[in-house]
Amino acid sequence: MTSEHYKNTLAPAWSMAGMFTLSLRLVAGWTYFSAFWRRLILENKLDPDEAGYIGEKFNHFLPNALGIKPLIEYLVSHPQELWWAMAVFTIIEGIVGLLFMLGLFTRLMSAGVFMLAMGILLGSGWIGTTCLDEWQIGVLGIAAGFSTYLSGGGTWSLDNYLSSRTSKLPGKSLAWIASGPLAIGAQTLKKFTLAGSLLILLLTLYTNQVFHGGVWGTLHNKSVKPKIEIADAAIREGKLSFSVYRIEGADVYGSFLIGISLRDAAGATLLELDGNALASLRAEDIKNRYVAKVKPGKHSLIIPLGSKAQLSLAHEALRELRQGEYVLTLTDISGLTWSSRITL
Repeated sequence: MTSEHYKNTLAPAWSMAGMFTLSLRLVAGWTYFSAFWRRLILENKLDPDEAGYIGEKFNHFLPNALGIKPLIEYLVSHPQELWWAMAVFTIIEGIVGLLFMLGLFTRLMSAGVFMLAMGILLGSGWIGTTCLDEWQIGVLGIAAGFSTYLSGGGTWSLDNYLSSRTSKLPGKSLAWIASGPLAIGAQTLKKFTLAGSLLILLLTLYTNQVFHGGVWGTLHNKSVKPKIEIADAAIREGKLSFSVYRIEGADVYGSFLIGISLRDAAGATLLELDGNALASLRAEDIKNRYVAKVKPGKHSLIIPLGSKAQLSLAHEALRELRQGEYVLTLTDISGLTWSSRITL
């Protein structure tokens, strides 16, 4: 690459390409930097004892995350590690978002945007009550990161400003993490752009179908109605125990459980707790597994999205039960019910 060829042909073309993606860089960069701004400047969302703790929001991703569910479950099961992960993640979002907007090490920050968006897509792409919010943020972030990596920062970037202040040409290796012409042939670049774009489209269609049924078949939205899984239901020594795990519904508020009942095979009620009784449960009656906690509310038992807990309910009516089949039923304030059979 001669100095004259770079100055008159390559540099202006790549600079213009980067200039065309300026609005994309500024807006996408702000979506990530604003996460840092909201959590640490406007409010403190890294305080585990405050409402809105980002760790609890992260817990909401767990039930239907794609591919990274084991990692999320490990973190929400270990509060100390979760706090460090959320703190580091927030700082990375702030750095990547700010430098992406400024156009400093633009291509390296583009890779950061791509990976952050991928994490959002896989973790929370299924969440969104109306406009599939998290899925859209994820796929558009991936496309923004890829497109800006190809273009670089362009005219309005710190990469361009700093390179114009030196007489040395940008090194080939530096261009891969900053801006400017890439040391790659035109035909190879065309194929790489097409292949990358098609892969991102396939990822978009695949996740849209998996999370929402948005390509074919029946549409579904796991954020509309609460859904609770009941497991390990048993009756021993006058105590009913079972685990509850909320896997669907809006992430901004909990499922409000207003009833727990136990009936025998003939339909006779052996145990029935209303909302006020559930609101009076003791702390020792609830064993939470994750940072999003099942807890008594004012008139019900609150079960946040992603929370999992074992409930233990002692009652005299549960002593010396006959062998047979019993039905445990949970009732939500919306009228939805979930049941599980217990065999003694």
